[in-house]
Formats: sequence, C-alpha cells, structure tokens
Amino acid sequence: MTGELLTVHEMYRADRLAMAAGVSGERLMEAAGWAVAREAERRLPRCRLVILCGPGNNGGDGFVAARLLARRGWAVRLALLGSVEALTGDARRMAERWRGRVEPLSPECLDGCGGVVDALFGAGLARPLAGVALAVVAEIGRRGLPVVAVDVPSGLHGDTGEIWGGAPDAVATVTFFRKKPGHCLLPGRRACGEVVVADIGIPVQVLDEFAPDLHENSPALWRVPAPGPLDHKYSRGHAVVVGGGAMTGAARLAARAARRMGAGLVTIAAPESALVVYRAGDPGTIVEALDPFERVLSDPRRNALLLGPGAGVGEGTSARIEAVVGSGRACVLDADALHRPLPSLSDRIVLTPHDGEFRRLFGAVSGSRLVRAREGARRSGAVLLLKGADTVVAHPSGRAVICTNAPPDLATAGAGDVLAGMLLGLLAQGMDAFAAAAAAAWLHGEAARRAGRGLIAEDLAEMLPAVLSQGGDAR
Repeated sequence: MTGELLTVHEMYRADRLAMAAGVSGERLMEAAGWAVAREAERRLPRCRLVILCGPGNNGGDGFVAARLLARRGWAVRLALLGSVEALTGDARRMAERWRGRVEPLSPECLDGCGGVVDALFGAGLARPLAGVALAVVAEIGRRGLPVVAVDVPSGLHGDTGEIWGGAPDAVATVTFFRKKPGHCLLPGRRACGEVVVADIGIPVQVLDEFAPDLHENSPALWRVPAPGPLDHKYSRGHAVVVGGGAMTGAARLAARAARRMGAGLVTIAAPESALVVYRAGDPGTIVEALDPFERVLSDPRRNALLLGPGAGVGEGTSARIEAVVGSGRACVLDADALHRPLPSLSDRIVLTPHDGEFRRLFGAVSGSRLVRAREGARRSGAVLLLKGADTVVAHPSGRAVICTNAPPDLATAGAGDVLAGMLLGLLAQGMDAFAAAAAAAWLHGEAARRAGRGLIAEDLAEMLPAVLSQGGDAR
C-alpha cells in the first residue's frame, strides 16, 4: 500500500465497485463490525461499553460490533439515534440480529459505562452535529470517556478534517480499505487518535477505476538519490543559496542542510558586506560575492538555487527571481522571495510558503490546507509546499500529498530554512521537484521526531545521516 487517500465520494464508489465484483454489502458490514470490535477490545478498558449507533451504515457497523462484543462477554449498552424501523438495507438487517435492548440516544446512555464505540456518523456528514447527538458528544468529553470511533469521530468531515459542531477525541479510529483526507488534515487528525485501516474485503483492483491523486506522504512514494561508485561532487549537483546581508543564519542553515542531503557542492552567494561572516562558517561551503548575479548564474553546473531565506524583500530579490526563473533551473522560493507577485513559473520550481506568505501571494482562499495548496499550485504553475503541522505538497496537475509525521517541536526559528535547504539538496541531485518536496517534508519531520524535545534548527541537518541510513531514502 502506498498511502492512497480516498475522498468520501471515492470511498462510496469503492464500496459500489466491490459489490459489483461480488462482495455483498452484508459481508462488508460484518467485516467492518468485526474490525471495530477487535479494536474496542484492544483499546478500551474491560468495562461496560456503550455503542452509539446512527441512522446509516455507520450505525450498522455499530450493531455488528455490539453483537460480537456481547458474544465475547462484554457488558454492552446500545443507544440508537432514531428507530430500528427507520433503518434500511444492511444496517436494518444487522440491527435485527442484535438481541439486546436498543435505547434512544441521550446523554444518560453513558451512565455506568467506562468506554464508548462511536458509530453515530461517518465521514460523509452533511451538516454540523446538533441536538441530542451534539449533547452526547459534549457529555463524552465532559466525562473523559475513552472512545473508539467508526470511520471518523462523529462530527468530523472526511474530506476536510473540519469538525462540524463538535466531535469526540478518540483514542483510535477504525476506517476501512483506505484513509480519507480528514484522517490526515488538522484538526481531524488530532481527533482521530491512532487510525487503524481495516481490510474488509474490498479488492485493491477497484483503485484502477479512478487512480487516486492524493496520498499520505511516506518513503514509499519517492526515492532519495544515492551516490554510485562512479559519482563525484559535480555529478551530485551544485546548489546555490542566495544569502542576505543581515539575517545570515538563514542561508547558513539552508546550505548545511543541502550538503547533508547529498548535494556535491554548495555555494552561498552573498553581499560583499557579509562575506566575512559567511566565510567564518562551515569550511565545506563555498562563499562568493552575490553581484554581479549574472556571474553567479554563468556556470551551468550550478543546477539548483534557493532564494529567500534572509535575503530581504527589495527589488534586488525580485530581479534575481526573474533571472533564475528565466534560466530554467530548478529553484526553491522561500521566505523573503514570497513577498511580491511572482512571474510565470514552472513545475521545476517549488514555493514553500507558510499561511501568512500564502495569503500575500494568493489572497484569501477558502477551504482546507489541501484545497488551498492545490489552488496555489494551479495558479502559480509551480509545485507548492504549504507549511504547517499538516503540510501539503501540491503539483499544478492536482497531485498532492499530506504530511502527518511532523512533531510540534518543529515550531522553532530556522526550521523552515533547513527544510528549504534539504529540498535544494534534492533538486541539485536531479530529483523531480514534486517528489523532492514530498521527500524533504517527510525527512524534515522524521529528523525532528528523532531529535525529540529540546530541538533547535541546527539539530535537523545533523539527524539526516541517521534518517537516511535507516530507511528514510526508501532504498
């Protein structure tokens, strides 16, 4: 599995295709309920459980889980939103197989229970939680009850990760066949707890019918270039970081990260006034004067450039962006390079804005981080890496990945400069810009995870050898 993410509509289609291939809806629901029961046994204390069932197929899964858990000796209380008579299809059949009492949904159904299976609403929620469902969810939170959610915690939208009205915080969420975007995007990812993807018998071949263009980012999707026996420093690429005259630390962090990522040579091109500062840094980094910029670009072996970190937002930065874009080289535009309107770009260029920089470039774009990243990539023509706790990398064609491995420790000054440098190092080695952006984002998160508490930006590049040697390059 390479981490395909299916929208709510695509998941409905996968269900229909599975049934058209001969897998009955009843079989799918039985398998789903079995998976929920298994996770409830693993995750919840041995106590009286309440199974909260909704009026659709999620409720049907809940009835199956209730039957199986009761059979295994659990004390089970089942509460239904609506009536059994109003249920239809497979959900009605599963309700009729339940031999216990069905009580109406209310906050009182939580009394005497030490754990909850939330099977009220699935990922296709059409409107915000309200009424008794919202009251029950609020009461779960007030009592601090552990929850195993079915598909998504009720109130969470599967496509956007938005919480509509309210949602319980689950210790685990059991979903089926593939995750959905809402399992990866915030705040949904936090509400889901650990997401367990259960195989319920949907044939993997159904994916051939619609070729998902969205994935959860992981090393299964890309391969970091590895040096071969005939490689030398020039064959591994020559990266150039355009440094500023005052904020010199940003360019130095980026340059070190590019070297750690494998670029054969890295040059910092900086104003004359700051050259002495840069030359006092890492001896393996080349330092030269920034002007005339035509000379910096004159060597064709300098195949990837980074503009923005600490560079300033003046006309000089804009002119250099125009020159680099016009040269056709691979390029990362970060930080100060994202404060003015940009020329027409190509998918050899990666933009790395945070939310504020994104608004400066594209104005107010509504929707999830995924929607905004795709729109920014489409408008700019470039690959766009929209930074955040749920970073999204999007290609102008609409392909995208969502990153889920970045720890909160990355909220530290300079971490973005290191990310830009890592990406630069991959571009210098000839990696495709979309794949390079996805790889850099994942490796950045993994380096931070390994560094742990107390992380500062300088630590990130130093973690890369261990990350790359222990599987981060997907070799």
